[in-house]
Amino acid sequence: MAYQPVQLSPGQIQQFQNDGFLILENFLPADYAERLAERLDPLFHGEFETGIYPDEWHWRPRMSLPDITREICNGWKCDRTVASLVLSSEIGRLSATLAGWEGARIGQDSLWMKPPGAQAIAMHQDGVYIDFLEPAQMITCWVALDPATAADGTLVYAKGSHQWPISSVAGEFHAPTKDYRWAMLQAAENAGVPEPELVVVDVPAGGCAFHHGRTWHGLGPTTRTEGMFRSIGLHTLPASARFHPTNPQGY
Repeated sequence: MAYQPVQLSPGQIQQFQNDGFLILENFLPADYAERLAERLDPLFHGEFETGIYPDEWHWRPRMSLPDITREICNGWKCDRTVASLVLSSEIGRLSATLAGWEGARIGQDSLWMKPPGAQAIAMHQDGVYIDFLEPAQMITCWVALDPATAADGTLVYAKGSHQWPISSVAGEFHAPTKDYRWAMLQAAENAGVPEPELVVVDVPAGGCAFHHGRTWHGLGPTTRTEGMFRSIGLHTLPASARFHPTNPQGY
């Protein structure tokens, strides 16, 4: 099936502005999502089609524990199939439309694999990591390459949390020792939100969610006992983004 460009309605754009995220159940054709999913395992085993290494590579065969969540950053440099999604103008168009930017550029990608029993990725705000940019803005498109449910450890959002301040709470990320919601709950309390509403992204393979750079989100713990859950996060920046003149370069 060929990809059909998404035309966002005014209601969807308003929903994104209200909630800090927008879930699209049908985004990529199933066969394209399957081709992308098939590329992830070779990458984590060091098979780089282009001969270029990723910028980050968390999990190595025969070195890392088998049940941890795996992440590669900027896998688009290593694999042309991955690059076909990460560098697509469609991702830029939709990100810019939701953010109200004149255009968008790719910041980085994050490739995820979650085996049975994998721990959570702690809830966080992407915007914490980009204060070295001006403007310090980001939109993320997260794409499920397998059916995504709570049992898979799918993406979880705190609804409306993009309206909270950028957090100064020092949280964890990979395999948190505290509840994966801990830093988010501290930020919610500081923002005067005693009971934040959490939304689980439950979509078929090829479904996606776009979220604001200030929206609190994370990957929940995986409770199923078989199969691998794979996904890709695409982090976009305004086309006008420049390095901040005084803030030191960071992540």
